Amino acid sequence: MEKLELYRNYIQELLIEYARLSPSDDEAETELVFDTQRDHYQVVYTGWKNRLPMYGCVLHLDIKGDKIWIQHDGTEIGIADELVKLGVPKSDIVLAFHEPLVRQYTGFAVG
Repeated sequence: MEKLELYRNYIQELLIEYARLSPSDDEAETELVFDTQRDHYQVVYTGWKNRLPMYGCVLHLDIKGDKIWIQHDGTEIGIADELVKLGVPKSDIVLAFHEPLVRQYTGFAVG
């Protein structure tokens, strides 16, 4: 399987599993947002909590060029580590939520 197709599958599998384990109730839900044509992938919480509107992106990953860009990771699991466990080399993962000047010290790709 082509590398990018494999990365798309890994991202979708991980996000589906995360969403499956996330709490949902009558007022709030976990949504998966996959734009497979433009390679944007998100897990979003939406709904109501204590009579207040709730919305928040928990995970946001993109594929740019031949790398996975983690735009936001609001989880405790560390999605980058989960991708590495699946076989994605650190050189193909960009921790985009870190300032570009800091990325060289993360052990992952810089861009």
